[in-house]
Amino acid sequence: MIKSMTGTMHDTSHDLALESRKEMVSLCNQQLANITDLYSQTKQAHWNVKGMHFEALHVLFDKMAEAVFPFGDMIAERATALGGTALGTTRMAAKASELPEIPEDVFNGERLVEIVVERWAQYAASARAAIHSAEEAGDIDTSDLFTEVSREVDKMLWFAEAHLQG
Repeated sequence: MIKSMTGTMHDTSHDLALESRKEMVSLCNQQLANITDLYSQTKQAHWNVKGMHFEALHVLFDKMAEAVFPFGDMIAERATALGGTALGTTRMAAKASELPEIPEDVFNGERLVEIVVERWAQYAASARAAIHSAEEAGDIDTSDLFTEVSREVDKMLWFAEAHLQG
């Protein structure tokens, strides 16, 4: 379900119909909130992980966070290219994110990996839903953006899940 998160809509010469643009701006803002939250939760795990595998997990979580960081900018710029307003402050993201909060009292490496995997899997599912929504709205460019995001998120999810397998 796409929440109404368009912000101010601006005049544009973009040929996508206004209602479709509003829907896509709202979709972008929802995904912006989710990916901003995913980034910050992954950094939270990076900063606070403890245990025998500290160094490997500290590096992994940092790599994962850095992998998704640029997508926030790309998603926000897509919203503005469609004539919308990017709603991307930390507080805006916190209010709008669909991801559950990372517990502040978990430090154990294995448990943090489980939580990070859960969050990344949730975001991956929302990115795939965004691909589908954009395709249905006839916005292939926005769909393509979320396809790119989805591929990278799936790769990083695999990196984290590998620590729980075997």
